[in-house]
Amino acid sequence: MQPTETTSQPAPAEQGRRLKDQLSESMSFSSQMKKEDDEMSLKALSAFKAKEEEIEKKKMEIRERVQAQLGRVEDESKRLAMIREELEGFADPMRKEVTMVRKKIDSLDKELKPLGNTVQKKETEYKDALEAFNEKNKEKVELITKLQELEGQSEKLRFKKLEELSKNIDLTKP
Repeated sequence: MQPTETTSQPAPAEQGRRLKDQLSESMSFSSQMKKEDDEMSLKALSAFKAKEEEIEKKKMEIRERVQAQLGRVEDESKRLAMIREELEGFADPMRKEVTMVRKKIDSLDKELKPLGNTVQKKETEYKDALEAFNEKNKEKVELITKLQELEGQSEKLRFKKLEELSKNIDLTKP
């Protein structure tokens, strides 16, 4: 036994109609979507144009402000240039004297350098000579002290011998 199909398939004409209805709905949905897409595109385009115009307007405002600033800067530059010229003109009469004094100072510096070196050398020699002098003087003082001690001992010994001789003479006297 073969099973018989109990599910009914629509007839080809009915299928065609359904397909047509679906296609028509799809097309109306598609055209509706297209309209919505077009509207969104137009809105996006107009928003983009509005933003562009706003940016351009701000750009122009900034350009105007920059031009105004540049004008002020140019004016200030001119004013500062005039002040600089006045200062240079003001300094010119004294510049020659200042230059002469600076040259004299430089030449004196050149003369002072060797003199300073000589002074340092002489100070070193003086310190060395003073140290040698002090050492010799100290040695002399030590020798004088030793001489005084020796003379004192010599005197004591001579007095002692003289006393002994004197005693010997006194002993020999009847």
